[in-house]
Amino acid sequence: MSAGRVPPRGPDARRAAGGAGRRGSRAAGSGGAAGRLAVRKTYKLFVGGAFPRSESGRSYPVTGADGALLAHASRASRKDVRDAVRAARGAFPGWAGRTAYLRGQVLYRVAEMLEGRSAQFAAEVAAAEGLDAAGAARVVAAAVDRWVWYAGWADKLAQVFGAVNPVAGPYVNWSVPEPTGVVGLVAPARSSLLGLVSRLAPILVGGNAAVVLAAEAMPLPAVTLAEVLATSDLPAGTVNVLTGRVAELVGPLSAHMDVQALDLAGLERSRWRDAEQAAADSVKRVAGPVDLAPEGWLDDTRGQDPYWIAAFLEIKTLWHPAGL
Repeated sequence: MSAGRVPPRGPDARRAAGGAGRRGSRAAGSGGAAGRLAVRKTYKLFVGGAFPRSESGRSYPVTGADGALLAHASRASRKDVRDAVRAARGAFPGWAGRTAYLRGQVLYRVAEMLEGRSAQFAAEVAAAEGLDAAGAARVVAAAVDRWVWYAGWADKLAQVFGAVNPVAGPYVNWSVPEPTGVVGLVAPARSSLLGLVSRLAPILVGGNAAVVLAAEAMPLPAVTLAEVLATSDLPAGTVNVLTGRVAELVGPLSAHMDVQALDLAGLERSRWRDAEQAAADSVKRVAGPVDLAPEGWLDDTRGQDPYWIAAFLEIKTLWHPAGL
């Protein structure tokens, strides 16, 4: 300011200061944009439609196929398992009560959203599994297609797995498939997205709710899938995703009395017997490990099967008198 000039006061002073501030912000932004700090993604649990941290406050490092640190994921505890099962139990009646056609439409919407975020999934799958861009894109495309394939089964289950049974007497007899309840899923350990989709979709299409233990070494695509589910029309709590040490979590999940079935697809065979014994106290259905290599999940003859849906369906038989 030149000597003798009177500084502005009141509104004039505020306008002058505001203009200087705006000019300073633009200058700082233009000079520092290239060097700004990235906003790192936070990978939390997915329980009851929300994204809490573990109640223990623990986390663990997640590295890529090249050994580079990718993120720190929440390390779930026994308490988180109980919270997830409670959320799944609360959501199960509403999801099971939807018409088969509506469940198929909701699951198809999930596939649409997977497709819309395919670039993000491809980047995470490539980092986790050590694939090149083309290989990761192929895996993501296969995951979307598989979700669509299972969604299409929703309104066909009764015709394929149900029956009108011949009986000797004045009765009509039907066998009708119904969902089992809450299913605990140990996600495949060597396929971070496609293997998870291939085992989770058949649980959901039949009307079950799920508690998922994500692949311990590659959990990030599972959490991103949870973000898709959170913004879809799937009722909150229908799917719950826990990250952490599988060996620590599979015991409480297997023994929980409010879990009706287990899919141990990604569990090490050395731990499978212990999980089965823990499940026996409440007479759970148990589907054993599915030992497919990552490329095996890409094979439609091995990586998808309508009988994976039937594994978590109960067959209810109805008798009705037939009058003349």
